[in-house]
Amino acid sequence: MTPPALNPVYDAFCAQLDNRCLLVEAIQEARQQRGLTLLTEQQVAVLEPLWLLSDYLHQQCVRFPAWLDDLLVLEALPTLPSMEDLISGQSVVATNGLTISELDESAMMARLRLNRQWWMVRLIALDIQQKISLTDLTLRLSALADACVNASIQWSTQHYRALYGQALDASGELQSLIVIGMGKLGGNELNLSSDIDLIFAFREHGETSGGKKSLSHQEYFTKLGQKLIQHLDQITADGFVFRVDMRLRPFGQSGALVLNMDSLENYYQDQGRDWERYAMIKARVMAGNSTDVAEFEMLRKPFVYRKYLDFGAIGALRDLKKMIAKEVRRKDIEHNIKLGEGGIREVEFIAQALQILHGGRDSGLQRPALLKVLPYLAEQDYLSATDVEQLANAYQLLRRTEHALQAVKDEQTQLLPNDETERTRIALMVGYASWESLDSALWDVRRNVHRLFLELVDDGEETSEEIKIQDTWRLLLKHADDKEAISDALDGIVWQDKDATVQRISVFLSSKNIVFMQPIGQERLAIFLAMFVSQLEHESTPDLVMDRVLPILEAVLRRTAYLVLLCENPTAITHLIRLCRESAWFSEAISATPSLLDELLDASTLFCPPTKQMLEDELQQILLRLPEDDEEAQMDAMRRFRLSIILRIAACDITNILPIMKVSDHLTWLAEVLLEQVLQQSWRYLTTKHGFPVSDGEEATRPQLAIIGYGKSGGWELGYDSDLDLVFIHDAQANGYTTGNRSIDNLTFYTRLGQRLIHIITSFTAAGRLYEVDMRLRPSGNSGLLVTRLEAFQDYQQKEAWTWEHQALTRARALAGNAALKAKFEDCRRSIIGSQRNREELKAEVVKMREKMRAHLDTGGKEKGFDLKQGAGGIIDIEFMVQYLVLAWSHRYPELMAYSDNVRQIEAASKVGLISSEKAEKMIDTYTLYRSHNHRLTLQKQGRVVQGDALMANQALVSGYWDEFVNSPDL
Repeated sequence: MTPPALNPVYDAFCAQLDNRCLLVEAIQEARQQRGLTLLTEQQVAVLEPLWLLSDYLHQQCVRFPAWLDDLLVLEALPTLPSMEDLISGQSVVATNGLTISELDESAMMARLRLNRQWWMVRLIALDIQQKISLTDLTLRLSALADACVNASIQWSTQHYRALYGQALDASGELQSLIVIGMGKLGGNELNLSSDIDLIFAFREHGETSGGKKSLSHQEYFTKLGQKLIQHLDQITADGFVFRVDMRLRPFGQSGALVLNMDSLENYYQDQGRDWERYAMIKARVMAGNSTDVAEFEMLRKPFVYRKYLDFGAIGALRDLKKMIAKEVRRKDIEHNIKLGEGGIREVEFIAQALQILHGGRDSGLQRPALLKVLPYLAEQDYLSATDVEQLANAYQLLRRTEHALQAVKDEQTQLLPNDETERTRIALMVGYASWESLDSALWDVRRNVHRLFLELVDDGEETSEEIKIQDTWRLLLKHADDKEAISDALDGIVWQDKDATVQRISVFLSSKNIVFMQPIGQERLAIFLAMFVSQLEHESTPDLVMDRVLPILEAVLRRTAYLVLLCENPTAITHLIRLCRESAWFSEAISATPSLLDELLDASTLFCPPTKQMLEDELQQILLRLPEDDEEAQMDAMRRFRLSIILRIAACDITNILPIMKVSDHLTWLAEVLLEQVLQQSWRYLTTKHGFPVSDGEEATRPQLAIIGYGKSGGWELGYDSDLDLVFIHDAQANGYTTGNRSIDNLTFYTRLGQRLIHIITSFTAAGRLYEVDMRLRPSGNSGLLVTRLEAFQDYQQKEAWTWEHQALTRARALAGNAALKAKFEDCRRSIIGSQRNREELKAEVVKMREKMRAHLDTGGKEKGFDLKQGAGGIIDIEFMVQYLVLAWSHRYPELMAYSDNVRQIEAASKVGLISSEKAEKMIDTYTLYRSHNHRLTLQKQGRVVQGDALMANQALVSGYWDEFVNSPDL
C-alpha cells in the first residue's frame, strides 16, 4: 500500500478543508500556553496529516501539546504497554511519581485515562503512517487493556485491605479477582476503539480475614468487579478507559456478576449453550495467577473442544449462520464492514466453525488469534491455500478499514461513511489514493469471504416429503408400541420377515435409552431413521442390514452427534449400509468404537488404503498434535488410528478393491508402523528415566533393539484379528551401564524396554488395545529372557532349538528397530536356516508335529465342516510342506530363504525345480483362496470352519500333495 503522504489526492483533500489553518493555530496556541516552542513549518508538514485525518488526534494534541514532540520522532515500534510502569508511576503520564496505591481514586482513574489516551495517540499515529502491522497494533491494544485491568484490581485490593482484609483459599494462598477476557480481547486482537467483554470469577468460597469487617468471598469479589467496571467504564473529564460489557457471563445480565470456578464449571457443563462454546474459543485469563489460568483452561477446553469429531455442533453453527445471514439482509447493513455481507464476522465464523468442529482432535486448531489459525487451516487441508490467502487478505483490509473509521473520532463504529470528504479521509488512512479504489477493493474481498461463508455449512433445507417422513418417525418415537404404524413406515421395502423387523424396531424404540433421551437426541434419531429407512428401499437384504445397524444406533444413543454426522452426509449412510451388509465384523467394530463413523465421510480415503509411508506420515501428524509427555493420550490415539486404518482396509477388502495379498500387506504395514512408534515412545520413556545405554564407551542415542515378527506378521499375512508373535533382540554390551542419575546396567535397561513395549502394545485404553502379543517363540519360551542378545539368540538356535522353532524361523523377519541390527538378524536367520540337515529326520519331525497339531487343534469334522487352518488339506499342510523345503534345501538353494512369506517361498521352490510350476501355481491359488475365505469368515464373525462342499476339491488337492510329500524319498 502507498503511504498517505505520497497519495496524489492528498493535497486536494487538504485544500477542501476550510478549517485547515484553524487546526494549526489551535495547536500552536496550546503549545504557547504550555511554554513549549512553536512548531516549525517542516514539523507542521510532518504532523499535519495526522490531525487532518483524525479529529481525535487533533483534540488530544491540543489538550497535550507536548505529546507532539514524541510523535515527531515516533519511528520504532513501541514496547508493550506495561502494568508495572502504570502502577509504579514511571510512565509518561504519571508526572507526580507516586505509585498507584498512593493515589486517591479520582487521581488513579485519571492516570488510567491519560495512559489510555497517550497510547491511543501513539498507536493511531503509527497506524495512519502504516508503521505498525495489524497484529502488532492489536496486540498492544490488548496489552493496554490487560495493564489497566490489573492496575485497577491492585488499587482496589489495596484500598479494601484495611476494611475487609484478604481472601484466602483453603490452603492459605491469597486469592485475587480472576478476569477472563473474551472476544477480540481474549484473542489479543483488540480494536482501536472497542468495548471489552469480560467475565469475573474467583477460585474458592470462604470469608475474608484480617480486616475490620469480614465479607463472603462472593461479596468481596463482587465489590472488586464493580470497582473495576467503574474505573474503566465511567466517563469523567478525562474521558474513559474502556467500555465494559459483562453480558457474556453465565446467565447474562440476570446472572451474578462474579462466580467461583466450581460454579463456572458446572454452568458450562450443564447449561452452556452452543454460542457460548463459540465465544469461549478466544477466552483467556487476563488477570489471575498461573493456578487460575490452569484451572480455567481445564474447564474451558473440554467445553469448547470435544474429543470426537464434533458434528453435533453443525446444527448450532447452521442456526448461527442463518442468524448472521438474516442480519445481513437488514436495511443499510451492506455499509457495515463487520456485520454486512462478507464482513469481519463472516471471516471469523469460517475459522471458528472449523475450530469448533475439529479442534477436539486437532490441538493445532486451539489457537485464539484468527491470523494464527488461518495458516494452520491451509497446512492441514481444512481449507485450500487459496481460500486461506483470500480470507487473510480480506480480514486485514477489513480490520485496517475498521481502525480508520474508529481513529477519526475514537468511536466504536464499523459503518462506512456517506460523506465524500469522510470517504476520502478513510481511503487515505487505509492507504488508497481514492475512495473508489478502496470501495472496489473492499467489495472484492467481501465477495470472496461471502462465497466461502455460504459454502462452509449448507442451509439444510429439506423437501416436504422428507419432512413428512421425519414427522412419521418423530411420532413413532412417542408411540413405540404402535406396530401397525411402524409397519406402515416400512412399506415400500421388500422384507424377508417384515413382522420380525417391526418387532425388532418396536423393542429398539421402547428402550429406556430412547425413552429418556433429551429432545435434541430424539430429533436427531428421527431424522436419521427417516433417511436410513428411505435408503433401504433399494436394498436386497434389508433385514440383515437392519439387524446390523440397530446395534450401532444403540451404541451412539448417548452421543447422538454421530447421528448428525450421518445425516449431514447421506453418502456416509450409503457406505454404512453397504459395509454392514457385507460384514458383521464391521458392524461390531462400529458399535464398539462409534468414532469410526468418521471414516465413512470421505470415500476418497475410505476406499483408498494408505501406503506405508502415508501411514507413517498420518500417525506422525496425529501424535504431533498431542503433548509428548501425555502417554495415555498417545496410546489412545495409536489405538484409534489402528482401528480407523483397519476399517478402511476392510472397506477395500469387502468391495474387492484390494486382493487378499494386498489386504495382508496393508495390515502388516500398519503393525510395523505402530511397532516403530511404540519402540520410540518406550525408548524416550526409559532414557528420560535412566539415561542412554553405553556400549564400548559409546552412548547409544537410538535403540539397539530389533522387534522380530514370527508367523503371520513375519510372513506378511496378518488378518483383522491376528495377534503378534514377537521376539525382542538387542545388541548392547552386556556389562555396560546407562548414563543417567538413576543408572542401571544395559541388560536391565533392555529388559525394562521390552516390558515397556509389551505394556504399551497390550494395555487397554478407552479405544481398546493395539494387539495381543505372544512371546513364547523367544529362546527357551516363557522361561527365557524377555530380551535376548543377538549372539545368545544365534547360539540357542544352533544348539538348543527344536525343529518346530526352525520352522518358525522360516517365517520370521525384523518388523521394527535398529536398521543395522535388523540386517544382522537376517544374516543370523539365513545362517541357521541354511544349515545342512538330515532330510529324513527333518521330514519325520515335521510330519510328527503336523499330526500332533491336527489331533489337538482341528475344530472341523464330517458334521462340522472343514477347518481352513488345521484341517487335513488346509493351510497348515501347505505351510509345513513349504517350511520343510526351505529347511531341507536352503543350503543348496539360498533363494528359498530370501523371503519369509509362503507364496514367494513356493515360487522360489518352483524356480529351483523342487516342485513343478503347475503344482506351485495350484498351491498358491489354493493358499490364497483359503486366506481369502478366512478373511471373509473373520469379517462375518464366523470362525474358520467352512460348511458344505465349496472347498472340497482344494482340500483333496492339498491332501494329495501332503501324501506325496510324506511318501516321496526325493524330497
